Amino acid sequence: MKKRVISALIMMIVLIPILLKGGFIFNATIYLIALLGLKEFLDIKQTKKKLPPFIVFISFIMMTLFMLINVNNDSIIYTIDFRIIAGLFIAYLLPVVMFHDRSKYSVNDAFYLIGGIFFLGTSFHSFMLLRNAGLEATIYLLLIAICTDTYAYLTGSLVGKHKLLEEISPKKTWEGMLGGTIFGTLIASYYFYLVINPNMNVFTIISISLFLSILGQFGDLVFSSIKRYFKAKDFSNLIPGHGGVLDRCDSLIFIALGFMFFITII
Repeated sequence: MKKRVISALIMMIVLIPILLKGGFIFNATIYLIALLGLKEFLDIKQTKKKLPPFIVFISFIMMTLFMLINVNNDSIIYTIDFRIIAGLFIAYLLPVVMFHDRSKYSVNDAFYLIGGIFFLGTSFHSFMLLRNAGLEATIYLLLIAICTDTYAYLTGSLVGKHKLLEEISPKKTWEGMLGGTIFGTLIASYYFYLVINPNMNVFTIISISLFLSILGQFGDLVFSSIKRYFKAKDFSNLIPGHGGVLDRCDSLIFIALGFMFFITII
């Protein structure tokens, strides 16, 4: 626990000024985090099957392309160049024929990488768009993720008895999920009403926050199921006491994606 708290404090000291500053330094940081997340995604895959070095190299190139799409756009609307999507399929499916050896590279590997690059690239790039559009919405999403995770942990530790999905995440409980959802929703909704838009209907604000809080917790479970499939405790040991980038960003990734449903009404 001590190691976990110290790591969290160091991350806050480093990342909060970058978040407040925004601009190039924020985008560069998110780009670096995205590459680290991609490395973890590839590494956990390679615990079962080694990928060809050429495919690994292509993966970092494709992630870079995703992250650079409209990087300086100050609109919160996400757009994508279909040429990159076409390139994504071509880059990973053609080698299936070139290698013609399932033990080295197969169509299953190709679609794992296509899905992973598209998912992670879209998610991390959305963080850039959110921050470029304004600091307030970014803080709102961070509040949902952090408060939900913190209070789920505290509530689960104090009164948690009924396991949520033990085969995926043994420590999570229904009580923890409920506590995290309640506090994450209320705290984030209060911030939204106070800072972002006090004229919006309170019920709408709470409904959006509630949806995102629950979505974030299920996002956490999605990443946990990936780890269980590969029989790994964490995606990496990059952050002492916390695991890797994907262990820390799991719920936030889904919250950011879910927020895209509501950008036209906020």
